[in-house]
Amino acid sequence: MTITVRNIYCVGRNYRAHAAELGNDVPDQPMIFTKPTHALVHMDGSELTLPNDQGEIHYEAELVVHIAKPYTQGIKVDEIVDQYALGIDFTLRDVQNVIKKKGQPWLPAKGFLKSAPITDFRPFPGASELTKSNFQLFQNEQVVQDGNISHMIFDLQTIIDYVAKHYGLGPGDIIFTGTPEGVGPVKDGDRLELLWGEEQFGASSIRI
Repeated sequence: MTITVRNIYCVGRNYRAHAAELGNDVPDQPMIFTKPTHALVHMDGSELTLPNDQGEIHYEAELVVHIAKPYTQGIKVDEIVDQYALGIDFTLRDVQNVIKKKGQPWLPAKGFLKSAPITDFRPFPGASELTKSNFQLFQNEQVVQDGNISHMIFDLQTIIDYVAKHYGLGPGDIIFTGTPEGVGPVKDGDRLELLWGEEQFGASSIRI
């Protein structure tokens, strides 16, 4: 990682097909949760150790954007974002199912150590340019997720404005922008690879 991260914001249920596959309602405003910075880990081809005693762990591949400057009202995505990456929002699905029924916060299911692996950041080419290519997650050389940010319920501008208004947004913050359909469990020995278009952005092997 070549940047310093201050806050990690995440958007839940930001693709209709993903909400549907988990039986969730489509939100009418962005659903924001956070992860501790200790959740962040670099996807550099090395082994990633995850918890083995809390039920299934699901992958959720996402576009991640890096905020470069303080938010001011009316600022555009292409002005405030300087870099982008791909990341995985690992989720303890069994834990999440229990706490959702209890109406409790998602932190135990989303914020555990190494639950936010992320690739290297690349220069941000502009929001419209990113819609020209899909991003994919490969699990053991098989495509399991294939998404395009044009299918997001809430676009990057909406997300940035919403987060800034309700929680604050400034240099060093990153945002995981939501996952498309195809989420599923990982198991010990899996290899996960993230691609943008045909370019590999990062990979890790999984130890559970």
